[in-house]
Amino acid sequence: MDCSIRAWRMSDAAELAVALNNPNIQNNLRDGLPCPYTEKDASDYIDAMLHADKNATFAFAITVDDKAIGSIGVFCKDNIHSRTAEMGYYISELFWGQGLGTSTVKQTCKYVFENTDILRIFAEPFAYNTASRRILEKSGFLCEGIMRANAVKNGKALDMALYALLKLDCPEYSEV
Repeated sequence: MDCSIRAWRMSDAAELAVALNNPNIQNNLRDGLPCPYTEKDASDYIDAMLHADKNATFAFAITVDDKAIGSIGVFCKDNIHSRTAEMGYYISELFWGQGLGTSTVKQTCKYVFENTDILRIFAEPFAYNTASRRILEKSGFLCEGIMRANAVKNGKALDMALYALLKLDCPEYSEV
């Protein structure tokens, strides 16, 4: 099964709401998402991404057959970290284990490295999230360490893994 990334469309709201109303997804994301997650919440998110600073926010729908099955975004940092960006993503549980996460992460990194001056993309999955960590590893990211008790989620202090992909480690993007 092939997937691709594309700009969000307001018509994606229903599919986005379905994906995010799953505790197995929400438990692996940062706090702040409403539960239940409504189509209005999804529409608000899509609107925000469509109006975000195009030089600092790269937010895409993950699609199969042009149907939104998840979300991926790369968000630029500022000040001395202005050439660093953080990546976050999720895929609807129905599509787990099919290689779509790896494909999506690779597509997104390619887009960001080819269209910006970003030197480093990092991600911070919960340390227990072996599936997400494997996606990052298969996409060329290196684990730079475990940040102990770095977050509190659902009332528990959790470790997080720090992964990064450097443009200079990717020969196809090595020009700085």
